Amino acid sequence: MLRLGTLLGCCVAICWSHPKAQDIGRGVDWLTRYGYLPAPDPLTAQQQTLEALKSAIKTMQRFAGLKETGTLDDATIRMMQRPRCSLPDIIGTSELMRRRKRYALSGTVWKKSQLTWRVRSFPQTPSLPKDTVRILMYYALKVWSNASQITFQEDSTDSSDILIDFSKSYHEDGYPFDGPGGTLAHAFFPGEHPISGNTHFDDDETWTYNSVEDQGTDLFAVAVHEFGHALGLAHSSVENSIMKPYYQGPVGDPTKYQLPPDDVYGIEQLYGKKRLDPGREVPVIPMPTQPRIPHSPPQRPTHHPRHHLPDRCKAHFDAIANIRGEVFFFKKRYFWRLQPSRNLVSLNPAHIGQFWHGLPSGLDRVDAVYERANDSKIVFFVGTNYWVFKDTRAEPGYPRPVTDFGLPLEAIEAAFIWRHNGKTYFFKGSQFWRFDEQAGKMDAGYPRMVNLWIGIPPNIDDIVSWNDGDTYFFKGTQYWKFINGKVESEAGFPRSLPRDWLYCEGPTNAPDAQQPARPTQSKRMDCTCVHAAAPVTQLPVFSLSLVMAWILIHRTL
Repeated sequence: MLRLGTLLGCCVAICWSHPKAQDIGRGVDWLTRYGYLPAPDPLTAQQQTLEALKSAIKTMQRFAGLKETGTLDDATIRMMQRPRCSLPDIIGTSELMRRRKRYALSGTVWKKSQLTWRVRSFPQTPSLPKDTVRILMYYALKVWSNASQITFQEDSTDSSDILIDFSKSYHEDGYPFDGPGGTLAHAFFPGEHPISGNTHFDDDETWTYNSVEDQGTDLFAVAVHEFGHALGLAHSSVENSIMKPYYQGPVGDPTKYQLPPDDVYGIEQLYGKKRLDPGREVPVIPMPTQPRIPHSPPQRPTHHPRHHLPDRCKAHFDAIANIRGEVFFFKKRYFWRLQPSRNLVSLNPAHIGQFWHGLPSGLDRVDAVYERANDSKIVFFVGTNYWVFKDTRAEPGYPRPVTDFGLPLEAIEAAFIWRHNGKTYFFKGSQFWRFDEQAGKMDAGYPRMVNLWIGIPPNIDDIVSWNDGDTYFFKGTQYWKFINGKVESEAGFPRSLPRDWLYCEGPTNAPDAQQPARPTQSKRMDCTCVHAAAPVTQLPVFSLSLVMAWILIHRTL
C-alpha cells in the first residue's frame, strides 16, 4: 500500500493535475481538520494511505453535493476555501458515515425542555448594536422552539445553559479562530460539562444581517446553524439544510424564517414534535422589552487584512516546551499545541499575546520556555530576561535578568526538565547548565559541553521530555530521540519534525544539520528520584537490570 510519505508526488502526477503542491497539502490538512481523514499518529510514523485519501475526498464531495471524483479538482478546492462552521463534519468513528438517516445526531441531548441563554460578550466593532445582537439571538433560538418541544428564556447569569461569546483567535476552548473568513463560529453539544451548549462567534468577522452576501456574514443564519449544534444536531449533507457546514449566505427576515424540512425532522427526533391545537399555527411573538430589528443594516466597517502566518511545516521553531502534558511549538508571535493524544489542537497557529498575558506587547519571538518542577509555573525566556507565569498570566515583579539562575547575561537557546532526575537544563551554543529548582541554585561543575549528549549538533532549538519519559532534541526540521535515561540518540535519527509531529508532507529524514560523529561506547545518566511535585503525567517503568546499569555506570550530566 502506498504511504502518505510518497503521496505528494504521486498525486501531482497521477491523481490530479491542476492543484499546486501547497493546495494538496492544505487539502490534506482540511480533510483531517473536519473529520474526513483520521489524524496520522506522529512519533510512530503511522501515516494514511492513498486509498484512504481518495475515499476521504469522495466522502467530502458527496457531503458537499459535488461530483465524486476522488481528486482535488477546482470545484473541490473552491468548496474547501468557503467560510464554514469550525466543527467537524464527521464526528467519532466511521460508523456515523454509514448511517442512512438524512441528518446526523451528536448523540447527546438536554435533559430538560426549557433552556436559558445569555449573550456574555458582544462584537467589539460597532457593526451591530448590542440590542440588535440579542434580538437576533432570540429569533435564532426561536426557530428551533417553533419546530419542537424545546423552549428558551433569556437569563442574566453565567449559569445559563447557552452562553454566547464573540471571541478572537485562541479563546481557551481548544478551537481557536483564524481571522476573517475561514471558520466563522462553533458550538458545543449538550452535556454535563461547564462548556456544554456554549456558542462562540469569530469577532474578526464582519457581522451583518439581512444583507447581500458580499457585505459581510449574516449573523442570524450562522447563529441558527450553531444553535442546532448546541441542541445536539451534527452537520447535514442535505441540500438547503441550515445544518450544512458551509456558509450559504443570508436567509431572509429573522422574524419569518422557518427551518427546512430536514432540520425540522432532526430536532423533532431529539425533543419531540411541537404540540399545537388543531388548525393553530406557531405564534411569532416579539422578544419582550426588546426593540424591533432595524430595517437597514449598519454600514460595513473597514476590512483589516490578516497578518502573514508562519508555516508550521518549515519548522525552525524558536522554542518548544512540554506544558501540562501538551507540547507547545513557538514560532515568531505564534504557537501550535500538540495534545497528549498526539493531535494538534488546530492546524492554524494561535497568537502568543492572546494566550499568555504579561509578555511585552511588541514581542516577536521567545527563546525558551519550560514548566517548573517544584510549582508547575511556566518560565519564558526572551533575550536576557525571563518571566514566570501562573497558568496564562505573568506573576508580578517580572521581567528579571537570567543571571538569577546563575546563567551568563545572554539569551539561552533551550530549557527543559529531565524527567529522570527532576533537574532543569539550560542550553546555549556548545554548553549546558543544570539547575536545582528545590535548592534555587545552579549545580556545581557546570557548564558542561553539549557533546556529552551523543548524536546531536550544537545550537539546539529546544528540548522536550515527552510524557512517557523519553526526551526529544529539536533543531531546524529535525529531531533526535533519547529513550529512558540514555544520553545517546536512538538509531535511525534524526527524523523529520514536521512530518512526525505536525502532520506535514515530506521525507522521513530531513538532513539539514551536520551530524556529529558517534563514539562506539554508549553513555547513560544516573537515575535519581523525580521530584514529587514535577508535572509528570506518566512515570516510566524501570527494569531491575536498567537500574543496576545506572548504579554501576554512575555517570552524571
